[in-house]
Amino acid sequence: MHILVCGGTGCSASGSREVIAQLNKELEAHNLTDFARVVVTGCFGFCERGPIVKIIPDNTFYTKVKPEDAKEIVEEHIIKGRKVQRLLYVAPDTNKSVSDSKHMEFYKKQVRIALRNCGFIDPENIDESIARDGYAALGKCLFEMTPQQVIEEIKKSGLRGRGGGGFPTGLKWEIASKSRVGEKKYVVCNADEGDPGAFMDRSLLEGDPHSILEAMAICGYCIGSDHGLIYIRAEYPLAIHRLQVAIKQAEEVGLLGQDILGSGFNFTIELRYGAGAFVCGEETALIHSMEGHRGEPTFKPPFPAQSGYLKQPTNVNNVETFANIPVIINKGADWFASIGSEKSKGTKVFALAGKINNVGLIEVPMGITLREIIYEIGGGIKGGKKFKAVQTGGPSGGCLTEKHLDTPVDYDTLIAAGSMMGSGGMIVMDEDDCMVSIAKFYLGFTVEESCGKCTPCRVGNKRLLEILTKITEGKGTMQDLDDLRNLATVIKDTALCGLGQTSPNPVLSTMSNFWDEYVEHVTEKKCRAGQCKALKQYIIDPALCKGCTACARACPVSAISGTVKNPHVIDQSKCIKCGTCYEKCKFGAISIK
Repeated sequence: MHILVCGGTGCSASGSREVIAQLNKELEAHNLTDFARVVVTGCFGFCERGPIVKIIPDNTFYTKVKPEDAKEIVEEHIIKGRKVQRLLYVAPDTNKSVSDSKHMEFYKKQVRIALRNCGFIDPENIDESIARDGYAALGKCLFEMTPQQVIEEIKKSGLRGRGGGGFPTGLKWEIASKSRVGEKKYVVCNADEGDPGAFMDRSLLEGDPHSILEAMAICGYCIGSDHGLIYIRAEYPLAIHRLQVAIKQAEEVGLLGQDILGSGFNFTIELRYGAGAFVCGEETALIHSMEGHRGEPTFKPPFPAQSGYLKQPTNVNNVETFANIPVIINKGADWFASIGSEKSKGTKVFALAGKINNVGLIEVPMGITLREIIYEIGGGIKGGKKFKAVQTGGPSGGCLTEKHLDTPVDYDTLIAAGSMMGSGGMIVMDEDDCMVSIAKFYLGFTVEESCGKCTPCRVGNKRLLEILTKITEGKGTMQDLDDLRNLATVIKDTALCGLGQTSPNPVLSTMSNFWDEYVEHVTEKKCRAGQCKALKQYIIDPALCKGCTACARACPVSAISGTVKNPHVIDQSKCIKCGTCYEKCKFGAISIK
């Protein structure tokens, strides 16, 4: 019997390591170590309900497990075969316990291809990866297919780059394979995931590192490369550790290194660490960073496939793109192409976050609607609040509204709707979010992360941020709104790289979909969501005020005047909008307007 425990970063932060230690302690105390084994896995995806424990072979799925629950799990489930009912997931629609994850709404519409092994294997044990077809695709390529046949299979599958650009993967490999044949070439895995709220690549590397190593070796075979590099941000210590372990294990059994499987093909992989620069997600900036230079993008062409790392032909794909490769080889291009939409084949991994009940990592077929993701998989909006918007594509994407809920999620449809796929961040917002502040937040991130090489991004985005700040402080004018739109359009058309070209998207999409909020901020000096601090007004209702003086005594700037048992008044010119009076009032006499 196996006790699978999520050992990803999310569950570890929630105490899964303590749960693992306590489960092992209980098994030892009951002399059950030969009968049951605790297996530390990668992310199960249902982060909202972590730490997660799954019992195999009966597939019992326990949620929000605490260290003190370990004794009951061992004594009741492992020894007596009785499920611990209080730890089972309770479906909110039926209020009934669900013991098997396949019956949970969160998992029903998911199709796990890239995430196929996450939550099922010990990522630090190569034998478990091999048992689930790990490295079988590499063997098939080396002994049954020519490099061009592999490339044709990838092209036929319709796989597009999952890093945001959506460029056809097979075509990219073909260009690299034909570029400067016979010279040194490189395979690069882009694991520099920097979007706010995004954790797709990190979870893949933590849960199934061998699938990435295998795919990189297959790419090397196809393009004529014997060396790969994984560029990963140093803020991912667990992913780095598991990659290091996986590389060492693969080398020890002859699946990486010299003369792989006796085929004569050589391929080695090394890690390179990034310092967390968002712009280094762009492939030319990433390559410069790996070379020890400042992470700045350059004009293309030449493309990395022609002149990349150390000026040699280089193929760059992101983690999720590589994770799909072994499955395509094993199951065939036709199988993969049967999933998804006409121009976007397969599945997409999303980090579902924000004001949603089921925060987590999901993998869904291309073409699924936003409504299905948010209300079925995601379980709807937290606290029964009203859905307002969803940001797809991170800082480079746009905010989509209720009218877009039935929009199919694929590359072309999202762009047509004013957003983009991006690497897979999906942040849900409710009625309490101010869309002007949201645009300001994302733009602030972009300004901080800009490399500063080109003027439109370096200067233009700062001006955009200044205008947005002016508007959220109640100092904006209608002319500012015109300037905001015009400048955003210019930056979009003239910036050097994808970071600058897409940075105005949150501004333009929120202006398009929430124009009335911008106008309110400017003409009425009002923020309907109450998020813009400078536009808040705390008002005392004289009919409800008891004159208890609690608000006046708590006010740090003495902005409230009045006598005992008589209604008080707030001097708006002195008020610093701290909200202390609102919190102290016990009679509901103070409101926010």
